[in-house]
Amino acid sequence: MPAVRKRKTAKRPASRRAKPAPATAAEFCAQTRSALKRGAPDAITDKTLQQVLTAAVKIYAAKVERRGHDVAPFTPNAVTATETVVTACGMIRAADLNMFDVAIWFHRPQGIE
Repeated sequence: MPAVRKRKTAKRPASRRAKPAPATAAEFCAQTRSALKRGAPDAITDKTLQQVLTAAVKIYAAKVERRGHDVAPFTPNAVTATETVVTACGMIRAADLNMFDVAIWFHRPQGIE
C-alpha cells in the first residue's frame, strides 16, 4: 500500500485565525469589544454577525409592535451617529427598501401594522 502524503496547510497567524462563534450574548459582546479595540472587526465572522443582527432586529421589531416606540434599541451614547446611520442604511438596502418606504414607516402612528 503506498504511503499517504499529508498535505501541508499554511497556518494563519494567531490574529487571523477565526474564533469559534460565541455561545452567549455576553461572550459575543466581549469578543466584539476586543475585536474593535484591536482594530480587527473581521475577527467576528459575517455569519455570526448576520445571525446576531437578525435575531436582534426580529426581537426588537416584535417588542415595538407589542409595546410601542418606547423600546430603546440601545442605551444613550452606546453607538455613534455614524454607526447608527451606516447600520440603518445597510438594513434598508438588505430589505430592498427605499427612502420613501422608510419615510412612511418612520411617521406611521403607533399600533398600525
